[in-house]
Amino acid sequence: MPQPREGSAVRCPWCGDDQLYVAYHDREWGVPVRDDRTLFEFLILEGAQAGLSWLTILRKREAYREAFDGFDPARVAAMGDRAVARLMANAGIVRNRLKIEAAIGNARAFLAVQDAFGSFAAYIWGFINNRPIQNSWTSLAELPASTPLAGAVSRDLKKRGFRFVGPTIVYAHMQATGMVNDHLVSCFRHRQVAALG
Repeated sequence: MPQPREGSAVRCPWCGDDQLYVAYHDREWGVPVRDDRTLFEFLILEGAQAGLSWLTILRKREAYREAFDGFDPARVAAMGDRAVARLMANAGIVRNRLKIEAAIGNARAFLAVQDAFGSFAAYIWGFINNRPIQNSWTSLAELPASTPLAGAVSRDLKKRGFRFVGPTIVYAHMQATGMVNDHLVSCFRHRQVAALG
């Protein structure tokens, strides 16, 4: 069950006591994001996270922000072999060539989606009719790793040329960007996040 933190506030237990994780839980996770650059940031970070802990990625977030030009998709899309070599030498990020090359390829696919839909936000939020899904989980055991909807989004992203966007990664992206509210009902953020929808 969630543990009390800072007076009477009760949080989802997954963030533990790490202050970076707690701040992420309290300020970002589940907040609806309709800004394309932030959506792109989470797309890169979620892809980098595959096989690692999210806390590891949060600790590298600033290095990612610097290495990937402030998560500007147009600048990332323009990166070539020299940029890949530079990124592979950057100890501040996950130095996995497949993930780095996927991030660059995903930036190009991201721009194509923007051209087709006007914005990436219009595309991704269109899967849920622009309204966040409000879940009512009472324990972490209930939270799914993926859903049929995440599977459908994953298939469509892959069809559009995105990589490192399997259903589990897509669902994590949906949770992070507030497409779904997966805070436990006992968490103080559940009601707050629901009100932002």
